[in-house]
Amino acid sequence: MPASAGPPAEKVLLVGAGAIGAPVAAWLAENQVNVWVCDTGETLAALKAKGITTYLIGAPDETRRQTRVNVAGRFADVPDADIVLLAVKNYNLPFVAADLRAQLGDRPVIVSLANGTDNQSILPPLFSKVIYGIVGFNARCDRPAVVGYQKRGPLILGTLDTSLEPQLRRVQALLSKACPTETVSNLGDAVHTKIVMNLTNALDALVGHGYVPLSNFDAYQHLLSQTLWEGVRIVRAAGYKEHAIAGLPSFSMLRLATLLPRWIARPIFRRKLRAMVMSSMTQDVALHGAQSTELESLTGYIVRLARRYNVPAPYNTTIYRLGRERFRPGFKPMRCEDVLAEVERTRKNLREVPS
Repeated sequence: MPASAGPPAEKVLLVGAGAIGAPVAAWLAENQVNVWVCDTGETLAALKAKGITTYLIGAPDETRRQTRVNVAGRFADVPDADIVLLAVKNYNLPFVAADLRAQLGDRPVIVSLANGTDNQSILPPLFSKVIYGIVGFNARCDRPAVVGYQKRGPLILGTLDTSLEPQLRRVQALLSKACPTETVSNLGDAVHTKIVMNLTNALDALVGHGYVPLSNFDAYQHLLSQTLWEGVRIVRAAGYKEHAIAGLPSFSMLRLATLLPRWIARPIFRRKLRAMVMSSMTQDVALHGAQSTELESLTGYIVRLARRYNVPAPYNTTIYRLGRERFRPGFKPMRCEDVLAEVERTRKNLREVPS
């Protein structure tokens, strides 16, 4: 009797070939995964013409490579997709998810690679098999389908309950072909640890870090360290614990950064900043004049959590207010000193509010 051919290879549809989706799709394709990429406009045209170009930011010449991928202009072009990777931000997710459900139904396993918690309320009403992914690496889009990344992974996967354990293991095995991928039993801890780290995004967008030179490094260092430590205090008050994510600073390191004299911590900060890329929020605001950003789902979420658990949050409250006021077409970055002055004004207002 002829040997069994085994189960057919799973077909993967990746939606959104941006800074995260493009390298994940390229890494999967390089490892013979049957991956299809769906996008629109200039990105769709670039995918068809040249595929995906990726490179390691620290070594662009040695690592630059071009990968051809299967391309789809509509979800319905891949009706038999087994797994759908949604590499779109939560502010676009309601529209994308509704369209996906209309075209593919509830057949595929859905994997959302997005920051924050909004996807946990958007996706379950539409799909019965949803896995949530936390992205542990930074990347930037130079132009459509050309992406530089800081490191290859990791990805962290989890679910809201234990009913999808077989699907979770399938998706982990698949994504491990692209980059290091782990699963977690307590999704909330991992999600909120990453939210704390993502609090840098709104601050960086506000001062134009990576877009214009910082006006005052000491003021920026103070703002960044206090903003992150404030976030740690808030998620802890809400009952979440730290989940270690490879390559990201620990909560204890964030605390230490607020205690050390700034002149001692300054060299470490400078090295970290040289390694950082322009955040996607900075690109959205400074380069594209976008009013749709992750401000609400990251800093806004933390501010609301702080109010719920009665944790003082002058840094994130100020950054959130300024972002809501200023993130619009014609945006001009603020000076770090001016942001710090606004924080002090917020502190003063909080002290004057009767308890």
